[in-house]
Amino acid sequence: MQTIDSNIIERMAVAKWLLLCCFMVFSMVILGGVTRLTGSGLSMVDWRPIMGIIPPISLDEWQATFEMYKKSPEFIVKNYSMNLQDFKGIFWLEYLHRVLGRIIGIVYFFPMLYFMLKGYLKKNEYPKYLLMLILGGMQGLLGWYMVKSGLVNNPAVSQYRLTAHLSSAFLIYGFMFWVALSLVYPLKNKPNKSMKITLGLTLLIIVTIISGGFVAGLKAGKIYNTYPMMGDYWLPPGLFSLQPIWINFFENLITVQLVHRVLTAITFIAIILYWLKMRKLNLTKRLRKANNTLMSITMLQFILGVSTLILYVPISLAAAHQATALILLTVALYLCHAQIRGQ
Repeated sequence: MQTIDSNIIERMAVAKWLLLCCFMVFSMVILGGVTRLTGSGLSMVDWRPIMGIIPPISLDEWQATFEMYKKSPEFIVKNYSMNLQDFKGIFWLEYLHRVLGRIIGIVYFFPMLYFMLKGYLKKNEYPKYLLMLILGGMQGLLGWYMVKSGLVNNPAVSQYRLTAHLSSAFLIYGFMFWVALSLVYPLKNKPNKSMKITLGLTLLIIVTIISGGFVAGLKAGKIYNTYPMMGDYWLPPGLFSLQPIWINFFENLITVQLVHRVLTAITFIAIILYWLKMRKLNLTKRLRKANNTLMSITMLQFILGVSTLILYVPISLAAAHQATALILLTVALYLCHAQIRGQ
């Protein structure tokens, strides 16, 4: 009995640590969204993983940092009238974003070593925890790779790199959340019959989130700010103006926005149908609550998405829309995990 209790305590300690890291990654996603929406992401034109944690302090240091920024395409093309005080306003958001990334690395790395030394993590579990660490490090590199795309000629980051950076953050979050759930709910039973439908729905949510990344990267939400029609059109002109045709789905603002609209509508309807179907089944209390939460978050996300569009992408609504997307994915993963384990 004492051994069983000890195992439970160890599992819960690791699960709490992972959930704390999930919360920090969630905060990172929100802060990253605000950084992008305020145009602060290109304010730091160098990347120093170690020394970069120390911000400019003296006036001379601030002036030197500002002079580096003045050589960037963003200053030359867009912010040429910016003074030092204005620069500080955009610098601090990007600085905090990078510092939070370093803090997450510390909060993950040292407890992982502690749990390994204490035996809370078994040797056969090391690979997945080390993989999380590697993914976190690669996320930092991917973030700088994204920023670099906006420091050459065109003062805007590549939508491909931005979407990859966002998707990677969601992947890391989902990975840690799944492992934490497996520690909290370790018992395995026969998977529920509805598991495949839930997995399919989760995949649809992921695809919709990725399409939203391209909308954000291209700032495609700032055209056709009407709903459900795009201006006076259901299918606006210029959908396939780029060649080859496939490139329109990734680089044409009109096409990218339309694709996201269609995917969000399909996802919205699919979740309503899923919710209705699940209500007819004999669900556990855990699944019933998760199903209702999925429906509630979906309604909120749809309202936020439409509001963000028709109000011309205000920062607060756009950031909330991105955060709610991650919450929606969280609930979907929770449902998947419960059904795969027959709970």
